[in-house]
Amino acid sequence: MSVRFSQEMLVAGGGIGGLAAALACVRAGWRARVFEGAEAFAEAGAGLQLGPNATRLLQAWGLGDALEAVSAFPDRLEIRSAASGRVLGRLVLGAQARTRYGAPYATLHRADLHALLLGAVRSQAEAVIHLGTRVTRVAPQSDTVCIGTERTGPDGARAASVQVEGDALVAADGLWSQVRSAVVPDDAAPRVTGHTAYRALLRQADLPANVRSSQVTVWLGPRMHLVQYPVRGGEWLNVVLLVQADTALPAVADPRDWSQHAPPGGPAAALAGACAPLRALQEAVADWRLWMLCDRPPVAGPSAMAQGRVALLGDAAHPMLPYLAQGAGMAIEDAAVLGDALAMDAVEVPLRLRSYAQRRWQRVARVQAVAQRNAGVFHASGPVRWGRDMAMAVLGERLLDQPWLYGAKV
Repeated sequence: MSVRFSQEMLVAGGGIGGLAAALACVRAGWRARVFEGAEAFAEAGAGLQLGPNATRLLQAWGLGDALEAVSAFPDRLEIRSAASGRVLGRLVLGAQARTRYGAPYATLHRADLHALLLGAVRSQAEAVIHLGTRVTRVAPQSDTVCIGTERTGPDGARAASVQVEGDALVAADGLWSQVRSAVVPDDAAPRVTGHTAYRALLRQADLPANVRSSQVTVWLGPRMHLVQYPVRGGEWLNVVLLVQADTALPAVADPRDWSQHAPPGGPAAALAGACAPLRALQEAVADWRLWMLCDRPPVAGPSAMAQGRVALLGDAAHPMLPYLAQGAGMAIEDAAVLGDALAMDAVEVPLRLRSYAQRRWQRVARVQAVAQRNAGVFHASGPVRWGRDMAMAVLGERLLDQPWLYGAKV
């Protein structure tokens, strides 16, 4: 069956959310033009986790084999005490996750997921990617949307400014979105949460045997936790230490930079009272990268995700703390639902985007709220920590599994 590509979606941002959106648009019969400010796609970031809710969608897009080729598929999630090393709870993943949810729980490098989506978008004749070009202004019209784009030269200086017109615009340009104000005018800047992430990637072959791992392990301590898991088929270990500030936050060059070198001493100080295996892991890291965590309050309604011919997607719409490991997953879900809405050919475009927002806002708001709540659970001390540990011991997998999240059909 042939598809007629009669409408064009403009996409601000060429990250995971933007590429997923472009792919979903083409699958819905739209042309897609992606505008990415970077001059070239670089291998940025570190690891991420994708639950079955997200991997199921990648499979439906024909990307299951590509995902299998670049991911690790841990057989379990283990929660441990950072102080004693004692196992607090376990969740079986691996084959059980595939059987229960029809798709795997995957851990992979962010750059590998991006490359997977980039290849899929570039294979589509109806998709075009403009690098070194960012969206700087938006002028919605009654029957089109007009954007101003700014082209940058190799030295970062502005080279040219061009006006582009399309049938709709989706902003997938991240936490510090330049387009968000077209949907949420007079919105406040992202809030600094007081949480800092220290990240590292380690080649497992270079690590002592007692530090290597093929599972997801979460180490919980007062006002901090550390998570480790394999990526790139298990050849590398991703490590993220999340610390809730007691006093002053670390000095950073730019809160928007999520991969700057960390000042010395932060991770060692946070793990000073940790058990020997956790300290050994910390000592194996020669270069920590720092990321200052910012977010926004949970989405309050559909109007915060779409207005007229402009929609928000991913972190531009609903940035969240990483305490449910769903940032990338929610962006992929957004893209899938956007594609469904765009395929409603008999419906006016603004109503299609409204439908997208109606279907998404409550789910993403719930994920945002649970991620915020988990920060308190993960970093608990005193009686709250004792109650948490007891609940894990008694309820086990019933507490750690997330059927509402992993099993939902979006």
